[in-house]
Amino acid sequence: MTILGSLIPVAAFAATDIKQSIDWGVMAMSLFGGLALFLYGMEKMADALKAVAGNRMKNILARLTSNRIMGAATGAFITAIIQSSSVTTVLVVGFISAGLMTMAQSVGVIMGANIGTTITAQIVAFKVTKLALLMIGVGFGMLFASKKERTRQYGAMIMGLGLVFFGMSVMSDAMKPLRSFQPFLDLMISMENPMIGILVAAAFTGLVQSSSATTGIVIVMASQGFISLPAGIALAFGANIGTCVTALLAAIGKPREAVRAAMVHVAFNVAGVILWIMFIPQLAEFVAWFSPSHPELTGIERMGAETPRQIANAHTIFNIANTLIFIGFTTQIARLVEWLIPERAEEEALEIRAKYLDEALLSTPSLALDRVRMEVLHMGERVQAMLDKIMPAILDGDSKSLKQIADMDDEVDILYAQIIDFLGNISKESLTEDQTEEFLRLMEAVSDLENIGDTIETNMVQLGLDRIRSGFTISPVTREVLVNLQLMITKGYQIAIQAVSQNNLEAARTVIAMKDQITESITSANMHQAERLVVAEPHRIAAYTTEVDIIEMQKRIYYFSKRMAKTVLESQGEKV
Repeated sequence: MTILGSLIPVAAFAATDIKQSIDWGVMAMSLFGGLALFLYGMEKMADALKAVAGNRMKNILARLTSNRIMGAATGAFITAIIQSSSVTTVLVVGFISAGLMTMAQSVGVIMGANIGTTITAQIVAFKVTKLALLMIGVGFGMLFASKKERTRQYGAMIMGLGLVFFGMSVMSDAMKPLRSFQPFLDLMISMENPMIGILVAAAFTGLVQSSSATTGIVIVMASQGFISLPAGIALAFGANIGTCVTALLAAIGKPREAVRAAMVHVAFNVAGVILWIMFIPQLAEFVAWFSPSHPELTGIERMGAETPRQIANAHTIFNIANTLIFIGFTTQIARLVEWLIPERAEEEALEIRAKYLDEALLSTPSLALDRVRMEVLHMGERVQAMLDKIMPAILDGDSKSLKQIADMDDEVDILYAQIIDFLGNISKESLTEDQTEEFLRLMEAVSDLENIGDTIETNMVQLGLDRIRSGFTISPVTREVLVNLQLMITKGYQIAIQAVSQNNLEAARTVIAMKDQITESITSANMHQAERLVVAEPHRIAAYTTEVDIIEMQKRIYYFSKRMAKTVLESQGEKV
């Protein structure tokens, strides 16, 4: 009784001494500051990677095929670069909307995206924190001393990676006092229960909207020996589920394709965790078997040395295995999601909005600019509808049909405003020289397209109204001349839209090559008008004036079409 009575005060004093020795304010400041450095470093590294590999990403995305394995590999590669499975999902939605990919093909890409996210865990698991400041210094020197843009981007990448490791080091040092704080150790022991670990990590990841933040903290805690390998695996599983929250939030208010893609992401991640939750001990044994070991260490030191790499390897194996298991069922998964989220009839008014622009892509300018090209096609379809209707309306239509065409330009103006706003947001990002030039060319092309819409709405509609007000009829021969010229102008316009939306050099050259043929046709049409002027007919002067103005407006439409084509040729250094 005497011994027990003497031990209790000693234990109480020790616990009090520990609590007093921990400066919670300094710890919180160091922990959150280190996390901020970690996340900022990840962002800088990803931005530099995107700048360096931007064109390569576009080429890979352009070559997506129906091969589901290639789709998964593409999803993994793109996500590893942009460090966001949510952005990969946004890209997939855009391809589905554009008819470039089916829902079944997209499933493989979304599966691959999960593999790409594991690169974060692999990076932070490296024990190179001692080199962190050296990497920051070298990267800073390359970034600010070099005049070559590519060298600067590589410098930003190295500096970002250094900040990642330095942030980890700060967090790790901040958490060292917790090694002797029993309430925290008890909390970490509770993570041995897989369900608790999964729920905690899922909730935290959903809250901070970053699986990278969760992964970084898990690796840091493992490096201090706070969590065991099975607990670390459970937390990684939870981060996989929590990252789906980002995709679901991004799908709110979006087309059905976006909701379906988000649902594929959720279903795949949740199903994968359910499949593996009973096999966490076996997975832990497997990764411990082939991961680097440190038998020269013991206790917490050995756990801290081995567990981070083991957790990273388990995270990668889990996602690769799930992809291999489910990749054979992409068609069935797509059908299930399409059944759960059926199509719905949308009012036409709701469709007057950009189809391909998504703010989630703004952080990846090369991909965001590609989306602008896709949206040019969407806007071009609206102008095409006006172009198809205007000549019949001018020749035979009434004021009501002409007003309907004028009203169609309101839709073109809405899309124009959305594209320009999106381009404005892209300009706020860090653009390379090539991206800046592409940005300016797209601004010019979109403005040319809007000018064509205005030409039809303001000028050509007015010519039709002039014809109605003057009460004259255009002769059959003149009709044929005007219609044939309109067909030629429309063909040039269609090819110009194809050139811009697909960055198609051959199409652009075709539009430019049409100049002589169109000039000859316009000259011939004007000569016909001159011959008609001497014919004694009622309202001949009014008819002549209107018909000549129609030819002039057609010429103006080709002028803007040719300007759009020139932007594509200039992007490849061709002079026109």
